Parts: sequence; structure tokens; C-alpha cells
Amino acid sequence: MPVPSATSRLPRRRHGAAAARSAETRFDQRLAKILSHATDVFYEKGYEGASMRDLSRSSGMSLAGLYYYFESKEKLLYLIQKHTFTTIVHRLRQRLEGVSDPEERIRIFILNHLEYFLANERAMKVLSHEDEVLKNGYGAEVAGIKREYYRICVNLMDELKRACGLEFSSRIAVLSLFGTMNWIYTWYNPKVDGNAPELAGQMGDMFLQGIGSFHKERRKK
Repeated sequence: MPVPSATSRLPRRRHGAAAARSAETRFDQRLAKILSHATDVFYEKGYEGASMRDLSRSSGMSLAGLYYYFESKEKLLYLIQKHTFTTIVHRLRQRLEGVSDPEERIRIFILNHLEYFLANERAMKVLSHEDEVLKNGYGAEVAGIKREYYRICVNLMDELKRACGLEFSSRIAVLSLFGTMNWIYTWYNPKVDGNAPELAGQMGDMFLQGIGSFHKERRKK
């Protein structure tokens, strides 16, 4: 029997790679749906009040199948948190590319955060309320992504301080900004407060005007 040439094997390799990509895409889509259902359950019942059976019913996956892919509800919460923070950081880095003005970079940070928050309000509420649930490796990995996000914001504050001759605590400024942004789901009303760009614009104005009053001369007095 003749041995197939390298050229004759090439289409099959392409087909195999295409099939693998297709299977991966289907898995990613299925995973996204499961995480969306899990987010809804955690939102409605809280992490402690939700069971794997609740998650099974909501997602349409059998309980055995759910346990096969996700050995615990902690794994699902971990995946929700990892996906959320990874997406926010990735989008932020893309938006900051090519922008040099320090104030504009902070405004981009605020808009990026609020835009994702308002488009994924349930997920963000779950993350705000279940912040300390994850333990061991899961918790450490998500904490690492959060620290990266925090450091980006601190660097943005430091850039503004150098450019404008300001003197304030970057840590306090960053944590105050997060405190303002992370709890808007308790009061946000789109009919009154506008959409994400409008809200980010107003929030950016107030924040930047506030820290803009901390001149070096003020600290010397």
C-alpha cells in the first residue's frame, strides 16, 4: 500500500484543526451559558443558599453532568469571577493603548468599569457580595487578577500626580473610586442617571475635580 505523501496528509490536518476549533467554540459557548445561569442563581439565592441541584435545573444540564465538569459550586463561582475580571482587564488595556493624557486615561478606566458593570449587573453584584468565598488556589488566582487591576489604577493615579503636580494618596483615591463604582447597583436608575458614558462622564468630572484640589502647595501649609 502506498504511503500518503505530506501533501496528501495536509488537508486532513487542516480538517482536524478546524474540527478542534469548532469543538472548542461550541464548548466555550456552552460554558458561557452555564456561567450565565449560575450567575442568575447566585444572584437570586446567594452563594450559600444555592445548591448544585438549583444550578442543574437552571442550566438544563443533568446533575451528574454538572458534577462531571464542575466538581463544586465553588468552581462555578471561580469561573465567573475569573472570566469577569480577565475580561475587564483585557478591555481596559486595549482602550488605554495609544492614549497618553493622564486625565483621559482615568476617564477610560471609569467608563470601562461602568460599561461592563451595567451590562453585567447581576455578575457584578455576585462578585461584590461573594468576594471572600473562594479559598486556596481559586481564591489566590482571582486575587492575582484583582491585584493587577488595582495596580493599573494606582499607576494611572501616579501618572496624573506627576503630570499635574498633585499630592494625594493614590491608594485612598483608588479605593474611593472603586467604592463609588462598585455599589451603583444599589441606586442606579437608567431613567434618571443616564447610560454608562453619561454616568462615567459625570463621575469622572466629580472624581477628577476632587483630587485636582490636592496641590503640592496645599500639603506644605
